[in-house]
Amino acid sequence: MELSRRKASPRPPRRAAPLPLLAYLLALAAPGRGADEPVWRSEQAIGAIAASRADGVFVASGSCLDQLDYSLEHRLSRLYRDQAGNCTEPVPLTPPARPRPGSSFSKLLLPYREGAAGLGGLLLTGWTFDRGACEVRPLGNLSRSSLRNGTEVVSCHPQGSTAGVVYRAGPQNRWYLAVAATYVLPEPETASRCNPAASDRGMAIALKDTEGRSLATQELGRLRLREGGGSLHFVDAFLWNGSVYFPYYPYNYTSGAATGWPSMARIAKSNEVLFQGQAALDCGHGHPDGRRLLLSSSLVEALDVWAGVFSAATGEGQERRSPATTALCLFRMREIQARTRTCSWDFQAENHCKEGDQPERVQPIASSTLIHSDLTSVYGTVVMNRTVLFLGTGDGQLLKVILGENWTSNCPEVIYEIKEETPVFYKLVPHPEKNIYIYLTAGKEVRRIRVANCNKHKSCSECLAATDPHCGWCHSLQRCTFQEDCVRVESSENWLDISSGAKQCPQIHLSRSSKDKTTVTVVGSFSPRRSECLVKTVDTGKVLCKGKSVSNETCTCSIPTRASYKDVSIVTMFSFGSWHLSKRFSFTNCSSLRGCPVCIGTGCTWCKSEKKCIHPFVACDPSDYERNQELCPVALEKWARPKSAGGGRFKENQRNQTNQGLQVFRIRSIEPQKISTLGKSNVIVTGENFTRAANITMILKGTSTCDKDVIQVSHVINDTHMNFSLPSSRKEMKDVCIQFDGGDCSPVGPLSYIALPHCSLIYPATTWLSGGQHITIMGRNFDVIDSLIILPEPKDKNDAYHLCYHGTPESADWQWSLSSCGTEGSGLTLMRRDLPLPPRISEYCMATYCRFSAPKLKSLKGRTNVTVKLRVQETFLDCGSLQYLDDPRFTGYRVEPEVDTELEVKIQKENDNFNISKKDIEITLFHGESETSNCTFENITRNQDLTTIFCKIKHITSANSIAASSKKVRVILGNLKLDVERESVLSTWYFLIALPVLLVIVIFAAVGVTRHKSKELSRKQSQQLELLESELRKEIRDGFAELQMDKLDVVDSFGTVPFLDYKHFALRTFFPESGGFTHIFTEDMHNRDASDKNESLTALDALICNKSFLVTVIHTLEKQKNFSVKDRCLFASFLTIALQTKLVYLTSILEVLTRDLMEQSSNMQPKLMLRRTESVVEKLLTNWMSVCLSGFLRETVGEPFYLLVTTLNQKINKGPVDVITCKALYTLNEDWLLWQVPEFSTVALTVTFEKIPENESADVCRNISVNVLDCDTIGQAKEKIFQAFLSKNGSPYGLQLNEIGLELQVGTRHKELLDIDSSSVILEDGITKLNTIGHYEISNGSTIKVFKKIANFPSDVEYSEDHCHLILPDSEAFQDVQGKRHRGKHKFKVKEMYLTKLLSTKVAIHSVLEKLFRSIWSLPNSRAPFAIKYFFDFLDAQAENKKITDPDVVHIWKTNSLPLRFWVNILKNPQFVFDIKKTPHIDGCLSVIAQAFMDAFSLTEQQLGKEAPTNKLLYAKDIPTYKEEVKSYYKAIRDLPPLSSSEMEEFLTQESKKHENEFNEEVALTEIYKYIIKYFDEILNKLERERGLEEAQKQLLHVKVLFEEKKKCKWM
Repeated sequence: MELSRRKASPRPPRRAAPLPLLAYLLALAAPGRGADEPVWRSEQAIGAIAASRADGVFVASGSCLDQLDYSLEHRLSRLYRDQAGNCTEPVPLTPPARPRPGSSFSKLLLPYREGAAGLGGLLLTGWTFDRGACEVRPLGNLSRSSLRNGTEVVSCHPQGSTAGVVYRAGPQNRWYLAVAATYVLPEPETASRCNPAASDRGMAIALKDTEGRSLATQELGRLRLREGGGSLHFVDAFLWNGSVYFPYYPYNYTSGAATGWPSMARIAKSNEVLFQGQAALDCGHGHPDGRRLLLSSSLVEALDVWAGVFSAATGEGQERRSPATTALCLFRMREIQARTRTCSWDFQAENHCKEGDQPERVQPIASSTLIHSDLTSVYGTVVMNRTVLFLGTGDGQLLKVILGENWTSNCPEVIYEIKEETPVFYKLVPHPEKNIYIYLTAGKEVRRIRVANCNKHKSCSECLAATDPHCGWCHSLQRCTFQEDCVRVESSENWLDISSGAKQCPQIHLSRSSKDKTTVTVVGSFSPRRSECLVKTVDTGKVLCKGKSVSNETCTCSIPTRASYKDVSIVTMFSFGSWHLSKRFSFTNCSSLRGCPVCIGTGCTWCKSEKKCIHPFVACDPSDYERNQELCPVALEKWARPKSAGGGRFKENQRNQTNQGLQVFRIRSIEPQKISTLGKSNVIVTGENFTRAANITMILKGTSTCDKDVIQVSHVINDTHMNFSLPSSRKEMKDVCIQFDGGDCSPVGPLSYIALPHCSLIYPATTWLSGGQHITIMGRNFDVIDSLIILPEPKDKNDAYHLCYHGTPESADWQWSLSSCGTEGSGLTLMRRDLPLPPRISEYCMATYCRFSAPKLKSLKGRTNVTVKLRVQETFLDCGSLQYLDDPRFTGYRVEPEVDTELEVKIQKENDNFNISKKDIEITLFHGESETSNCTFENITRNQDLTTIFCKIKHITSANSIAASSKKVRVILGNLKLDVERESVLSTWYFLIALPVLLVIVIFAAVGVTRHKSKELSRKQSQQLELLESELRKEIRDGFAELQMDKLDVVDSFGTVPFLDYKHFALRTFFPESGGFTHIFTEDMHNRDASDKNESLTALDALICNKSFLVTVIHTLEKQKNFSVKDRCLFASFLTIALQTKLVYLTSILEVLTRDLMEQSSNMQPKLMLRRTESVVEKLLTNWMSVCLSGFLRETVGEPFYLLVTTLNQKINKGPVDVITCKALYTLNEDWLLWQVPEFSTVALTVTFEKIPENESADVCRNISVNVLDCDTIGQAKEKIFQAFLSKNGSPYGLQLNEIGLELQVGTRHKELLDIDSSSVILEDGITKLNTIGHYEISNGSTIKVFKKIANFPSDVEYSEDHCHLILPDSEAFQDVQGKRHRGKHKFKVKEMYLTKLLSTKVAIHSVLEKLFRSIWSLPNSRAPFAIKYFFDFLDAQAENKKITDPDVVHIWKTNSLPLRFWVNILKNPQFVFDIKKTPHIDGCLSVIAQAFMDAFSLTEQQLGKEAPTNKLLYAKDIPTYKEEVKSYYKAIRDLPPLSSSEMEEFLTQESKKHENEFNEEVALTEIYKYIIKYFDEILNKLERERGLEEAQKQLLHVKVLFEEKKKCKWM
């Protein structure tokens, strides 16, 4: 044991008493354990955290990045690369419970560029995904997509490390990222998981340029690992004095061992990597193996000091952890800088060292080193010229250390404890604005913690003597507070900090100022303005003196000296405006006090001349009065240093006893080795020769800077055993040694103080009264409990349970009884506190579970709950409850031989709630004369009536004879022993006699019952047929009336049509099923730097502008077998984007490819050309039409198309819509018809909208009338209310649906309306029926309030199969709930009854639909769109060239190229054109409309019969009319004068200019190159065979070379 480094003298040995209940309650109120600190919880383990100066806290967990405000309220979540999904989805690998620094999926989280002039802050994030990728996002808006990104920047291994820092350097003052990472791990399975680039395999530190559109295209420098050197684990990166420092340690990821000393690498803060050396760090003091792991790092920049937490190896299960495992060490940065040497020890560098030289180990500041058993993190700062260090621990504590003069460390204060004891994350983050908070991360949680517990100091002197720089005394509040918590109502002197010292605390002083008066005044540091003082007697309240202050002086009060005042107690009060100061003086025993400090401290007066304590009103020469305690000769003794929380202090006796060499004491063990923070009264130490020592003490040494505990032995039991009573302490591991007769201290080993036990689960939670069942309790820290106790809960508070026992209490069979114990036992009533404690239960406890046998309860009826308690010392902790029920009841058993050697026994018992396991039950079968056989338990089955226990008797010789001779079964369930009789079997004779009689009775009964049921069935069938006929008549009549009378108020004014911009329209058309490409092309291209043009892409761009080359490439790709249809479509779309600004050239390519396609099709069936998307040209044609017709679509077709979608939605919502399946009563598609429709009615509501900041316009109408259906869910009602608000006011409400709630107002009562709440109907099979307007019985005229929710919920609520709305499950339970009337209707619904609803919907939208169709095939101003006229003329010309005389062929070509390739795609996907969401139901209806649209262009006559699909029959009468209009449309286009080539080129050139800077063409070119390089050999061979393409061949080879050079640079 190290005694030379103790900080204070030990306190004398003492006996430790058990901690009383009051101390336990104080322990529960320990710092942070119950504090209301804000907590944010993630779904994944947190891997990185950072706080920005103005934009909140950023947390990375799994693949998710979350932005929180400084109060940890959630703002935004973003997945890596804005991928689809959410942050609750699990990541593929679970990080370890104690991850090494930097080992997670998120590698970097660096805010930078904050406060830079004219620049916005940025956030750089690094992830293991995509081979170690980085993203840069704007700090203020995470919802924006990443500004730039790159791959292979950080370590791609979750176990690997990464540390980095961003700084500004170089002549251009650019921002650079210096990053150190473990790029390669030795494990083959992890290495293959992400496969880093070959260039990274030896790299340790790299420098990246973070500016530019795509981050850096190449590394600016790199520092490589030494050849043959092992892996390095980097912990941190920071800037100091013009250099970048990387703390790290060599680490073998295979064995899990550090292979060298922790070190610090240094490079220059520059625009290139300049290695400036490395230095080793030695923090091994106090540990035999040294501490070679570095867990956490913090630079205290104000002091030029670096702090690190170091650790020795602890083994896989922490079995090698000791009190000295971890340590906090502080190093002077100037010493580290001076000792760094540029040698090739860990890195490849110019070797300035001799062979065999080793890194010089820098020693820490010795006085500041703090040794602890389990530190995990550190953060250091300077407050009021005091160095403050915050330390996290492995058991969830946050410690605070304040360094004194000469860097001496005090005993750490526990300022917060995590209840779950989760290890603290290696990085502690301070609040960037308020220095009173720090962010504590552990597991999946982040907490905002106050950095001090100021309010625990109850007086001014105690507050300032604690020397905590965060705390001071607030005069106005009369409390110890943070400075910002103290209200400054008077002056700057309202708050006293520790620099003032305890002497400056305001104190009332009473002194004899002359022979005839005594003066009362206040001394200390405070504002004296406007003070009043008053002195009065305690018993009578008589005012002795009263005064007010004059300007800038403290109030004084003089008491005339009278003999009558000699024996009175007085109260002195001073008032300073908002705060008061008072003190009570009692002078009755002044003469008995000895010593000046004690005398003056009580208010008496010390007479120096007479050297005695006197009453202040008793005469003494005034010059002899000691008026101030400071004048006392030993006054300073009163302000002794307060004792630390660690316990007593120990002074080691360096002198050995004279007989020390003659007597040998040996120590073997200490039991237990873990105790709770309450201490333990019976710790046993074993060894030898204990009875021969006169004085035995135990010394406990925990944290190195805390006082040691010295405990006197409680009882020497014998020569080999002795007992100690250990005091309470905080959580930590301590070294234990035993000192005999003042000699050397013999080490015993470590002793751990751990938190009190915590229970999480009792299983099973139900048992039987007789007891004996095996019960298991799950939780933590169960290895410190003293006993487990079961205590019944009386049903009546006046009842008392009796503790009954047989025999003597010491060896009793204890039982509980609510009645008296009777004559057979003695009773103890537990209502009295002076009687013994409840008996303990025999238990077997490990750290995480306890097993015990349930005790027996006596004379209890029905259900009884008992409380399970854990006893730790004299404290009882609640652990949950256990329910007792009546003992199981068995009804009989059967024996069934399976084979001759095996017998199955089935034991029947009544159903109950017991969970019986194999270890709870024993079964024995009695058979023959007196033979028994053990039956092995198999399983338990349960049906509606009985529970059956199955067991088997195996390895027997005569199963049939045993079965025949079985008599009974004995079942032992814990303490319950029951004999079960065999199920009774009638005698064979009785059976033969009774059988004929029973048969006759059964036959007559069956005939009677059958006749009765036949009549009843006939009657019911007649009623049901009548009901069905009535229903059919009613539905047919209602359908007919609806067709003739129903009117739909078509919305004529729907505000601005929400068109998508061209960029998103084009991308949705180009990539309808590949949404992942969208974000790649939507980068803002207006601010592109022209100088940043990539040479390789420029060359490729020039190459594809060679028409012969491009056509050859396309044909070559299409001949490849694995160039799929999807690849053809993607290639065509990439080509369209790449040539977006060269539409004239793209059109010429389209012509060439179309002619080539005709050549292929003419040999077979020309009518099939352009019908399917099986070639590049077909997809290219679709894209070309989309580009060229986007203007026509927006100007002419857009408004009627939006009106159609709106009208269709309105008609659908007029009737019931099932929210689960989206089926509706009104639809165009039979597949989406809601034919199981219940009766419904319209409910008129008065809706009041709450005024919100998002919508404060004065002319907004906030009280509107809304019609809903009584079968609408609350969510559907919200949508209709929102739509009504929009229609009424012409503008939306300002909130999303998920942000509002509905509240029903009935008088003064308010009830929130929800789709699911506690009143929801739950059906028999667990399906929950969604609440509707009718469910809440809302009637016409009811008032509904729309309010803004406090918390947001997900916008898209998806209900599972466990919910239903209008389409009900086939369960009798629901029918019972709904009643007979509903059951009949639900049963007899027929789908065909509602087919008229299809016709009703068609009639409602008919005029709008015809308007849309005619806008498509009309010619505004007798002119066709340029693209249509041009391409139709092109097709006509090609038909003439090929001598195709069949007009149908050309008609089909035109139909396949325009309506099929473009218009149908638009009609079925309104979300391509408008910013709306397409529901599955709308999709089904639009499919019917699109089919009718295409039928209008068809040349074949449809022959439809009565069995034809309704989707075809619906528009069968309209199709002939549409066909005639289409033929006229085609003829009108043909008759128009042809376009000149100059007109078409001018049109295409204008369209090209419109779309400049819309897309990132470089990305498209990169994707095209991927296809070229994939089939490079085939393309090259084709070019070699074609004449005239030699130059293109050379250019292609040149492009490949440029791309390969570019590939060497990782940041693309």
